[in-house]
Amino acid sequence: MGIACQMAGFLVVPAHAADKAFGEYLAGECVTCHLPSGRQVGGIPAIAGMPEISFMALMESYARRERDNQVMQAVAGKFNSDELAALAAYFASLKPE
Repeated sequence: MGIACQMAGFLVVPAHAADKAFGEYLAGECVTCHLPSGRQVGGIPAIAGMPEISFMALMESYARRERDNQVMQAVAGKFNSDELAALAAYFASLKPE
């Protein structure tokens, strides 16, 4: 997905090419509860290794308040679509233990 091309001296990267490094940076709050190892603790679901499309759908449903969890609604609601895509790319890249 990371196809880039050179146009008029500018590097153009498709919008769907999410930045895993940016996602890792943004994930600081997420990994407080959702361990990057993929282990489940105290009923908090694992998200390490989750497919990007599933992560995006889940987070968007929290942001729209279709899923009932006030903490996740607040967390999901503060990210824009590019940030959610970066988070999705990061968590999809993790290999659960």
